Amino acid sequence: MNLSFSLPRLRALVTKEFIQILRDRPTFSMIFVVPIVQLALFGFAINSDPKLLPTAMMAADQSVYVRSITTALQNTGYFRFTEFPETEEKAERLIAQGKVQFIIRFPENFSRDLLRGERPSMLIEADGTDPVAIGSALAALGRVNQTALTRDLSNASPQLAPRAPPFEIRVHHRYNPEGMTSYNIVPGMIGMVLNMTLIVMTAVAMTRERERGTLESLLSTPARPVEVMIGKIAPFIIIGYLQVIVILIASKVLFNLPIVGSPFLLSLALSIYIAANLSIGFTVSTFARNQLQAMQMATFYFLPAMLLSGFLFPFRGMPQWAQIIGNIFPLTHALRIIRGVILKGNGFVDIWPSIWPMLLFLLAMCLVSLKRYRETLD
Repeated sequence: MNLSFSLPRLRALVTKEFIQILRDRPTFSMIFVVPIVQLALFGFAINSDPKLLPTAMMAADQSVYVRSITTALQNTGYFRFTEFPETEEKAERLIAQGKVQFIIRFPENFSRDLLRGERPSMLIEADGTDPVAIGSALAALGRVNQTALTRDLSNASPQLAPRAPPFEIRVHHRYNPEGMTSYNIVPGMIGMVLNMTLIVMTAVAMTRERERGTLESLLSTPARPVEVMIGKIAPFIIIGYLQVIVILIASKVLFNLPIVGSPFLLSLALSIYIAANLSIGFTVSTFARNQLQAMQMATFYFLPAMLLSGFLFPFRGMPQWAQIIGNIFPLTHALRIIRGVILKGNGFVDIWPSIWPMLLFLLAMCLVSLKRYRETLD
């Protein structure tokens, strides 16, 4: 037995491994695709300082002073007035559904009290479910009340030239008064854990059965592809619900997370999200040839879904093209539903705009997986 080190043998082994990697095209693609995707996402899409946040304004006073203040707010770069609700109910619906980040209110006698030197107050209601998203915008309010009306009041009367801020800015943090980041991260963990575990478990489990030849035995049974798919993913639905229960109990005990909305509505919405994740895992298994490829494909899906969903970084801080891609992933809509029901107490009407995209995604994945499954059996 030759125990001496041999460079030719080492060269032959290294060459053999390179040939094996080149033959495994999915793995070879991951080597180059994953770094490029990470570079593009972190370089272009991720932004922890979102600007031009959608804002609703309810102004009972339409004076020139109110217009000057709104212009000053827009000039900060953080506020973009997109909605002008006429009723309180519509304003509440806008912030509950997440269509606006702020509601700015001016009282009816704002200008009269301003000219009398009584320092009236304007109210800014901020959606506090994501403290990071609104932090920079609120910090930019620091000198708005000192500079916004300097010219208007000086032109009206030299005696009105403000030495102190002529009006007050009062900020009300909705849904998360203390601005605790755990109230944003912990509910999001429900969506993240389900996204990560269910897709990987389903993809690996189905691929493992193909490697062992178990799926071939299904050819001798009258089971249809849709029956096989439902039968395979049904146990994982129960696993998904058990994970949700564990996270909610731990969140209540460890972080005192309030659950404002209906647990039944949350479980109903999560059933659609769980099914969507399982359909992704099933689809991945029809493309993967072994368990390693299944893990790689699941990870390749998991990475952009996590970064573009709004879990780690503010969703509105991303450019428009990244938001369009992010809205494709069920995780994005699941996070809005979970945070909306738990923190805001949203009802079915409020979460419906996030439910139907998940249903559409689920239908598309089921069609693809059924087609691929038939091809696999053939």
